[in-house]
Amino acid sequence: MTLWRIRATVDDRPGYLSVLTASLALRGVNILTVQVQPTEQGAVDDFLVDAPDALDEAGLIAAVERGRGRDCWVARSEARGLADQPTRVLGLANRLVRDPDATGAALRTLLGADSVSWRPASTGVERGITGATMLLADPAGGSFSLRRVAPAFTPAEYARAQALVELAATVVRRAAEQITLVLPDGAEVAVRPACADDLSGVVELHEACSPRSRHRRYLGGAGLPQPARLRRLLEPSRGLTLVATATGADGEAESVVALANLLGEGDEAEVALLVRDDWQRRGLGSALLRRLAQHADRSGYAALVLHVQADNAPMLRTLRRLNRSSSVERDGTLLTLTVPLAADRKGTLSTPGS
Repeated sequence: MTLWRIRATVDDRPGYLSVLTASLALRGVNILTVQVQPTEQGAVDDFLVDAPDALDEAGLIAAVERGRGRDCWVARSEARGLADQPTRVLGLANRLVRDPDATGAALRTLLGADSVSWRPASTGVERGITGATMLLADPAGGSFSLRRVAPAFTPAEYARAQALVELAATVVRRAAEQITLVLPDGAEVAVRPACADDLSGVVELHEACSPRSRHRRYLGGAGLPQPARLRRLLEPSRGLTLVATATGADGEAESVVALANLLGEGDEAEVALLVRDDWQRRGLGSALLRRLAQHADRSGYAALVLHVQADNAPMLRTLRRLNRSSSVERDGTLLTLTVPLAADRKGTLSTPGS
């Protein structure tokens, strides 16, 4: 038996696909996988089949045509073709997360393109599929040009390829957003936007913090937040979450030592910080708060809001170092501080009752 890839267009009408598969079955062809890609000309069916050794390319094409298929393309396949399309795409996505510079090679593997090249932004060519060429927008600038003589590209393949390009651009952008902070005592931490993969590190951060630190962060208790809540904090629908990571002195793996949240609600953004106890009073909280304030400025929020316990002197000092005016409302032991972002930037923190 021999592995083959078959692609053919079939009228998108009830029963037509079954006619094609029956025609292949009559010749002893075993269909291993099938993908259906809708197009304006009909449904493009992509088969991976196991055919008798005596059946050649011409015989397969004849079987497809007898099964009401048209525009048939046939090529021998390898055992690696047995991996289904979602598995292949996930594997390529994992490769891009590790090496976004491999975008061109990933596109070639994904679509079996004859060639892949990158062009500057000023190509004057519309994105999309034109004949044997596919042009994809690169979010970082420019475009990728793919060429494949046969089979013809499909809209579904275009969508997959564009999603892969955008993934690579996201990885590059996140890497560019990472900075290294040098704290006053000389310690270095990496600060970057959080992602879902940080969940385990953030759980460990909460476990390493004292009950007092957790209580000051969440106000309602010192227990560990549920993973579902932490997932929402890592990737808020509006706003930004930053994680700070540090490598141990003995070169051990990076650990999350601080979490900073900017959660948008209306035209205001609520800010909260959690810094591991052994990293407190070292300037890390102040640095994270400044970065969140800068992001809020760029995003057009009208004000920052912080809910702080009245006896949380370290957090109040951190806010004073931001050097922005604020108003304070007191409800028992809870202070709500509002920092306007569109007005005066050079005021100082007002104190309760002033």
